[in-house]
Amino acid sequence: MDAHYVFRVRFRLEPAQKEVSLEPGSAETTVTLFREAPEPGTEGWLFFRDTLWRGEVSDQEYARRFAAEWLGVPERTVEVVDFRELQTDEAYLEALKSEIAADLEAFNADDVSEVLSKYLGSSVRVTDSS
Repeated sequence: MDAHYVFRVRFRLEPAQKEVSLEPGSAETTVTLFREAPEPGTEGWLFFRDTLWRGEVSDQEYARRFAAEWLGVPERTVEVVDFRELQTDEAYLEALKSEIAADLEAFNADDVSEVLSKYLGSSVRVTDSS
């Protein structure tokens, strides 16, 4: 099983020492960040429920905090975090659906499709596991 959350992160580069300056005063870059999705049913697997809504990051302040931590940059430099997709192989997606189905009440939903749409929108891409 293999799955990754994919985010685009825009942040400013800042020198670590005040004796160093950047020309222009700051530089900006956008990176694509791939974060491994925990196996369904294990610690952290509800990341999508706690972080996303309709395929968008639901709390930018929280997202900037986790992106800064993952990238090892100061939080003040992270400007925007956008969720792009959940890249998953078929086995992971089936395991995810099974875990969701086992506790639909926790998602306040009637079926698995509603849960996936509610939190991930249409941002699920199934990839070949080989």
